[in-house]
Amino acid sequence: MRKFVIAPFVIAIALALGACNQAAPQTSNPVAGFVTDMHSFDAFIATHPTPDQFHQRYPDVQLVLPGTMTTMEVRANNSRYFAELDKEGRITGGRFG
Repeated sequence: MRKFVIAPFVIAIALALGACNQAAPQTSNPVAGFVTDMHSFDAFIATHPTPDQFHQRYPDVQLVLPGTMTTMEVRANNSRYFAELDKEGRITGGRFG
């Protein structure tokens, strides 16, 4: 009489395949200059990036976090983004200014 040890094998396969379904971190090329493609920018913000991820994606845009002091100059070229953060420190929205 043969005994098959299928359960551990099946569990190992299920765990391996389940790990494949996890979303891979988005890696995209940095966007040089200021924000001109608002559709792509809004889609990026919708992913709730961290400030570090923002800096990696938009290195030329000044990110202003809550509580950060800045000058009162008005910028009309989308070069400074005033971010709103959730309690985990991720960017959930904001405005250019």
